[in-house]
Amino acid sequence: MLRLALFLLIASIPANAFAANASPIRPVSTYSIVALDPETGELGVAVQSHWFSVGAMVPWARAGVGAVATQSLVDPSYGPLGLQIMAAGRDAQHALDGLLTADSSPEIRQVAMIDAAGNVAAHTGSNCIPEAGHRTGENYSVQANLMASDIVPERMAEAFEAATGDLADKMMAALNAAQAAGGDIRGKQSAAILVVSGQPTGRVWEDTLIDLRVEDHEEPLKELARLLNINRGYARMNEGDLAVEHGDLVAAESAYGAAREILGDNLEAGYWYAIALCNAGEIDRAVEVFHEIFAQGENWRELTPRLIAGGFLVADEATLERILDMEDQ
Repeated sequence: MLRLALFLLIASIPANAFAANASPIRPVSTYSIVALDPETGELGVAVQSHWFSVGAMVPWARAGVGAVATQSLVDPSYGPLGLQIMAAGRDAQHALDGLLTADSSPEIRQVAMIDAAGNVAAHTGSNCIPEAGHRTGENYSVQANLMASDIVPERMAEAFEAATGDLADKMMAALNAAQAAGGDIRGKQSAAILVVSGQPTGRVWEDTLIDLRVEDHEEPLKELARLLNINRGYARMNEGDLAVEHGDLVAAESAYGAAREILGDNLEAGYWYAIALCNAGEIDRAVEVFHEIFAQGENWRELTPRLIAGGFLVADEATLERILDMEDQ
């Protein structure tokens, strides 16, 4: 019955689903990782390539379902179709096996899948350009083609298993290990990381925790790491915004303060931190931060009075005058 159900699901896929999206001439990706954080349930994909905008084709993930990396002579339809099959209740291996069976050119594909239960499946076709290979482990798969050295998958696996931090940190460790081992024989160009929540809400915009792409850069992994740090800072700012909506000004101050620690001299983080301080009654501290921001951008000073009418800034006339008065600076 299980095989019959899988056959019917594969049979429902349009006949041109593969051919319309395949790239039979040029290899789009080089090394990637799909992984699950068993503690949080988060699923993720990270990839680097000497190819423009690799993040547009290789990484796919859906909260509560799974993650897919499709590369080599890439067929991007493995992403949405693989997730569709896993969402229907099939594990990663069944999903991959079914799509490989339906593919007219499986020998040129390299694909890895992981489902929400941590089941892993990987395929490196016999005609993938050397050095090519994959390695699977508990809650992850790493895969690479067009490598300068055949040790890349092993180094990626070792780095992922040894890494600390959250899922994004661990996947970044794997990518950096691949590059340190020689990486793509062609060089470096683009990178991407995608992480989805372990608790699906059905709202994609909430379930997607990280979706970052470096389209074209001399050092794509370094740039991706920089963007990841900014992403974390803005995530804390979002926490601050939500706390303000709920009237929890203490939590808002904490979140905005953490964002400022991460983002450093980012004026946006500092400004909303000052707003949170003022709303929490910490007027002296708020005025000090406001003036730091205003000294670097008069536009922030002009913006401030506009926030009072909507309740975003709680300040009486005297407090607002203190905030805006830069004479003593």
